[in-house]
Amino acid sequence: MDIYNILEKEFQIKREYIDNTIKLIDEGNTIPFIARYRKEMTGEMSDVTLRQLNERLTYLRNLESRKEDVTRIIEEQGKLTEELKKNIAKAKTLQEVEDIYAPYKQKKRTRATIAKEKGLEPLANAILEKNIGDINAEANNYIDAEKGVESAEDAIKGALDIIAEAVSDDAEVRKYIRKLAIEHGVIVTQNTSDEKSVYDMYYDYSEAVKTMASHRVLAINRGEKENFLKVKLEIDNDKVLNYIEKRYINKNNSQNEAAIISAIEDSYKRLIFPSIEREIRAYLTENAQERAISVFGENIKNLLLQPPLKGKIVMGFDPGYVNGCKIAVVDRNGKFLDQAIVYPHKPQVKMESARKKVLDLVKKYDIDVIAIGNGTASRESEKMIADLIKEENLNTQYVIVSEAG
Repeated sequence: MDIYNILEKEFQIKREYIDNTIKLIDEGNTIPFIARYRKEMTGEMSDVTLRQLNERLTYLRNLESRKEDVTRIIEEQGKLTEELKKNIAKAKTLQEVEDIYAPYKQKKRTRATIAKEKGLEPLANAILEKNIGDINAEANNYIDAEKGVESAEDAIKGALDIIAEAVSDDAEVRKYIRKLAIEHGVIVTQNTSDEKSVYDMYYDYSEAVKTMASHRVLAINRGEKENFLKVKLEIDNDKVLNYIEKRYINKNNSQNEAAIISAIEDSYKRLIFPSIEREIRAYLTENAQERAISVFGENIKNLLLQPPLKGKIVMGFDPGYVNGCKIAVVDRNGKFLDQAIVYPHKPQVKMESARKKVLDLVKKYDIDVIAIGNGTASRESEKMIADLIKEENLNTQYVIVSEAG
């Protein structure tokens, strides 16, 4: 996989600029620095595009690294085939790679691993691969009291546990269910208490996964965390089970249909569905958080870029002690005109030079209003500005504004 080609195609940006940007990032330059001071190298990409490109670059590099790790681990187990190698190479997401790796991952002791330790894997393979006239009779061959297999029933139970885990580890099965859940799944919420709360509207609520708005996802998550809501995913279970049964039951094992269906149902209910449900909830939450950040960014941008006072030339005065008071001037349209830093307060106490600088700016730009922040050193700054306006008889007003972010 050529990461550079992928980024060029996805962002529709010339390869030259992609190469330059990646080089700048790898050299340790920050996104704000690149956006501000390396425009000629990036084709004047905005900071938003640069950040998205950086995030995508990180993801693709992690994907390549994970593919290499998975390929190496499976090869060390002596189980790497050409088909597996191709499937890993063409995987486009980390989730796909993890699905392929699942059957080869070192697991904690599960019902299936315990059954394998009891020597029941050959019986599981026989049930899946050939028609058995009498499964109970076949299972009698695996009775071993020393290994904890007391009866044919124990042997069959262990074999079905092995089959259930194999079905759960099937990458194609998980891919199918995940896609079905995203396209046709429904999130259902119910109240866990009759107590009135801000989550009333979700006390008996359902909505398709693909249409859920980000603010509703986040609200439901909060309601669940605060123990007001119980949340679950619903999908067409019959459709899923039919798909898995068609994948695993054929003419070679049709006589064992009842046993295989039992293993499939157990696999779906106990192993696959809880895992897919967690994935879909995480998918919704991640998308909702990204959307919320995007909306917040757009809202704050619109707020910050609107003219502070229509038709007025404004000086912004940000009070401070040690680091001084920062000044910025904008015109009637909110366009930046000038800036300065003055030190009228302790520890420097350069009051006269501060007054002179403010007066010069007021006269130079014919400032209508001075907006003073209400944070540290606000009162001292207000007194300085008020005294200056009075003593110099300036046709300028001042106002105290909130610094709350």
